[in-house]
Amino acid sequence: MYLEELIEDIQMESDRFECKSRLNREDVIGWLKTIAGFANASGGDFYIGVEDKTNKLIGFDRVAADNERNYFNNQVNEHLVPRPQMSISFLRYEVKEQERFIICVHVQDSVIKPVIVKYKNIPSIFMRRDGFTNGATYEEIIEMSVKSKNTQYDILASDVQYNSSDFNVLKEFYAKHNGGKVLTEKALQSMGFFDENGMLANGAILFSDNYNDKKTEIQCSLFSGFNKGSERIVTINRFQGNLIATINYMMEFVTQRMNHSMVKMGDGRREIDAYPQRALFEGIINAVAHRDYFLDGTQIQLDMFKDRLEISSPGSFYRGEKIGKTYDLSGIISKRRNSLIAEVLVNCKVMEAAGTGFDKIMEEYRHADDNHKPYIFSSSDHFTLVLPDLTYMDGVEDSNLPVLTFVPPSAGTVYDDKVLSFCYYQAHKVSEIADFLGISDSSYLRKQILGNLEEQGYLEKSKIGRAVYFKTKSEMVSVN
Repeated sequence: MYLEELIEDIQMESDRFECKSRLNREDVIGWLKTIAGFANASGGDFYIGVEDKTNKLIGFDRVAADNERNYFNNQVNEHLVPRPQMSISFLRYEVKEQERFIICVHVQDSVIKPVIVKYKNIPSIFMRRDGFTNGATYEEIIEMSVKSKNTQYDILASDVQYNSSDFNVLKEFYAKHNGGKVLTEKALQSMGFFDENGMLANGAILFSDNYNDKKTEIQCSLFSGFNKGSERIVTINRFQGNLIATINYMMEFVTQRMNHSMVKMGDGRREIDAYPQRALFEGIINAVAHRDYFLDGTQIQLDMFKDRLEISSPGSFYRGEKIGKTYDLSGIISKRRNSLIAEVLVNCKVMEAAGTGFDKIMEEYRHADDNHKPYIFSSSDHFTLVLPDLTYMDGVEDSNLPVLTFVPPSAGTVYDDKVLSFCYYQAHKVSEIADFLGISDSSYLRKQILGNLEEQGYLEKSKIGRAVYFKTKSEMVSVN
């Protein structure tokens, strides 16, 4: 049998069509790029269990079809960011009275672009054109970014109907911070919580009492020392629920585990917390409000170390300045990524309408010395607020980079250790590496330092548009 016998009016010569007899486990990126290419173009249909070129039905039995679907889903969740909008269905047919199935994946034109393939920590962007999937050009990447830059996940309409009884947790939270006032449906609608037909916005669903999906996932960890790589992990807790529950969970995780200390104040002594409550709350609210909810498979990470607390949120600063590390929190300019979520939190009086949350954090640390000043660092895929532990006398001890051991490369330089540490957790552009090292982006950096490390297998190189990225090969180094 052939595919055209099952599906009428199928356009097999279209850019929106591709078949695979099986998903190749040895070349995952070979078929993942097709899904990303469809999403970055105008969508398409991807059939599994159909021979390429001939469209002959190979099919699966019921159990194998389910396993193949699960494998597909797992690989997409792990390697495509954000996860493309798509639907998966089974098409049943019979051969000699035995049922068989093929899998149909309908990929939609992605609302937010580009959809990026991240494989072995190397990001790539693909585009579908002329019946083939190839790397996107620099111009295509710019065009995709321009078209989707104003799209916000939380304000997009869902297919879920508003029901007042689904939001009791939000109403209680609102009343607690508003002197017992009632959150009315009129107020919710004026915020864009639901439309004139009563359909909820995406962001509104995240506040519902029974929400328990991955969009709100958080990971809270407690480490015994100064970094993730070399110290014992005391606790790792994962949680997902409605946004109010995640805020409360993170607050409780820290307050139950942080240190306290007695300090001399005037003629007496006063107990201080490792992290001032208001600064902690502002940091958590900021992470929830500015998280990029398009990025499936990610989570807010709250990491407690011996000397500091790190609150990391998926997504760089939305349409704001590009920063590395800065202590000038009040000088950061960033637009709201999630206007509805922010509006709800503002109305609950836990977030400032003027966006002065960072100022409050600075105020709480106003008496701290230079080693106890909070700071922020931001990359292309996350931003992190660092709150120093005020009870740890020496202040922040390390720079959040792993300490590595490796066999020195031939013709190595004094910069090799710093480069490999900087590029260990994520890939960096040459310009970012130059800034980190405090040297110019020169042929010496590109050839003698990076080129030599790449040639000897310590670094992997990838390219997006005109930008060259480098990532440390984990198998060539060990974390102390």
